Amino acid sequence: MAQIKHVLRAQRAPLTNSPARTKVAKPGAKGRFRPLPAAGICYIRHMTYRLHYAPDNASLVIRLVLDSMGLPFETVLVDRRSRQQDSAPYRALNPNGLIPVLETPQGPMFETAAILLWLGDTHGQMVPHHADPGRGRFLTWLFWLSNTLHPDLKLLFYPEKHMAAPKDQDTLQQGAIARLKTHLAILEAAVAAPDWFGGVTEPYIACMLRWMALYPQGTTLGWMQLDDYPALQSLCTRVQALPATARVQTAEGLGPTPFTNPHPCTPPEGSPL
Repeated sequence: MAQIKHVLRAQRAPLTNSPARTKVAKPGAKGRFRPLPAAGICYIRHMTYRLHYAPDNASLVIRLVLDSMGLPFETVLVDRRSRQQDSAPYRALNPNGLIPVLETPQGPMFETAAILLWLGDTHGQMVPHHADPGRGRFLTWLFWLSNTLHPDLKLLFYPEKHMAAPKDQDTLQQGAIARLKTHLAILEAAVAAPDWFGGVTEPYIACMLRWMALYPQGTTLGWMQLDDYPALQSLCTRVQALPATARVQTAEGLGPTPFTNPHPCTPPEGSPL
């Protein structure tokens, strides 16, 4: 099956490492993404990553972070309408058949949090250094997003994967919404705290808040109102103002206010569902 590829800000290049050099990490959004100390730290340079994506899927998080870090990458569309994620070539990259996959010099990577942490540590951006006193708190929240918040979102969005009967699916969704409301209250307090780091977690959070507002269509829509969470609303405003977001808005058809007042995407290619 033909794959559609788009080169972003770089010509296609082999996925190999060039000699590493010491580099000063660049902060992202002002006041939130702290740079790391450059002394004694080496980062991979001169590569073009390949991001296997579908519009408005978890790959959106990785796309925002790659762009925010100023890393060259190209995208490979995964056609969800034809279930390309279940094809043998894609399963060879991710045996789970889930999106995204990021091809790197160290091989293909999947799992959103793993990719985010690897990119941050590899390029010295948007994550605290190992010696930073905030490293433990940052890791705690990154994995909380991945292991607690995101799984309950999947239950809400795909109840048919867990329950066959419609009434059981409805019960599962209502239970997921109740847990998500508890999660959001916890996250609101964490983001409002003075020692909140942000970094790669902020695009992750903003995307999940977007999906809560949009999916699934039907009786559960509208249960989350961003106005009820001032700290999370400010976070969405920060991420929405990133230059990377403006580029992703065009690439995936996210509309003018993708995080503060989201609307279903109208991508130039592919389908979110």
